Amino acid sequence: MKKRKVAVLGATGSVGQRFVQLLDGHPWFTVTALSGSERTVGDTYQRGCRWVLPGDMPEWARDLPVLHSEPGMDAEIVFSALPSALAKTVEPAFASAGYQVFSNASSYRMDVDVPLLIPEVNPDHIELVHQQRKRRNWSGCIVTNCNCTSTGVTVSLKPLLDTFGLRRVFLVSLQAISGAGYPGVPALDLADNVVPFIQGEEEKLESEPLKMLGMCDGKRVSAASFGISAHCNRVAVSDGHMVCVTAELEQPTSLSRIVDAMESFAPAQSVQELPSSPHQVLQVRSESDRPQPRRDRGKGAGMTTVVGRVREDSLLHLRYVVLSHNTIKGAAGGSLQNAELLLAKGVF
Repeated sequence: MKKRKVAVLGATGSVGQRFVQLLDGHPWFTVTALSGSERTVGDTYQRGCRWVLPGDMPEWARDLPVLHSEPGMDAEIVFSALPSALAKTVEPAFASAGYQVFSNASSYRMDVDVPLLIPEVNPDHIELVHQQRKRRNWSGCIVTNCNCTSTGVTVSLKPLLDTFGLRRVFLVSLQAISGAGYPGVPALDLADNVVPFIQGEEEKLESEPLKMLGMCDGKRVSAASFGISAHCNRVAVSDGHMVCVTAELEQPTSLSRIVDAMESFAPAQSVQELPSSPHQVLQVRSESDRPQPRRDRGKGAGMTTVVGRVREDSLLHLRYVVLSHNTIKGAAGGSLQNAELLLAKGVF
């Protein structure tokens, strides 16, 4: 496939850096433009970016100039790691100028004509792009990936909903520091501590999975009908969001059937063939003490969702623990996979 030119907005931040890292050697995309804050515009990426990820900054990125986040970049696809307040105005400007925008921001996730996408879960929701272009009179598009905590939860709920149905889901998150960006949560707030509140996270975790697991008729999504209640906590882990899930099924069943449904879950062949798709979408661990962020977040190069401690619940039907890499599958890697899906499907 001919390589497509891509730009990364907010490339100097932690998620922007993850985009740069994952795009290094990508078979379908080549980076031609990077943007950053006003402080860094005009510098080279090496001078304007304080690299915080493991490993070195890719050589090709070092001398690229840091640009303003505005249309005019030599690119077809735009990956946005912008803060939501800035994304609110910047992303539509790019879409109306004909760019295909893949966003990590929350600004447009719940808009009726914007796909909130996990390719393994709801690839058919890409049909909303046609409605979006018609409704907004632009040739580009905005496609979003969900909140990083919602990612692993939604992947794990998909086979349960499809096979047994869901009535109620209760969630308690243990979210990594990197989810707050860089420099993130002050050390004195997290050392010897757990912070039981993250602004806006519970609302996202209670609403976004319902959109992604809903039915799309090409014009809008009818949200899934089960209820979600969530508690969100920040913990002193570098990467990897863990969520404790308790669920009530519409059709009670055995643990063995539940595990079978999770282990056999596989997306369409077209999704499996995307460059960023993992060999195993959902892994179920049998050990009593897994998953663990430090040991399991790198599964499938950070794109596999890991489930463990699947067991009967004393009040409802089922409980388990799910782990997902928040800055890879839950952020930059998820956006790359979304762009790959739309390109493979001929949406642009």
